[in-house]
Amino acid sequence: QVQLVESGGGLVQAGGSLRLSCAASGSIFSINAMGWYRQAPGKQRELVAVITSGGTTNYAGSVKGRFTISRDNAKNTAYLQMNSLKPEDTAVYYCNLHMIIRAVPADYWGQGTQVTVFS
Repeated sequence: QVQLVESGGGLVQAGGSLRLSCAASGSIFSINAMGWYRQAPGKQRELVAVITSGGTTNYAGSVKGRFTISRDNAKNTAYLQMNSLKPEDTAVYYCNLHMIIRAVPADYWGQGTQVTVFS
């Protein structure tokens, strides 16, 4: 079984910074991708950033240049450094772990952490 535990959300003024962490435990294949998604009230969940175990990253256009995703493979932990936060970044942020298990895609999710940015 795989578990994802997120931390680091909170309340911050516009222009401020927050750092989210996501620690994965359990049966984790060495080749995988970890990412952050977010869901604002009344909106669909959207990809924020993703990083593969090889270090390749991808970002949503709305966060490029402001957010940085990184990971520590030895700790199975991913981080999301969020700078220059805007009120529109307010959402519940979910960590995702994506693996291919016996040729079948598998996705695991954290419980979510609230990020609220006020102006």
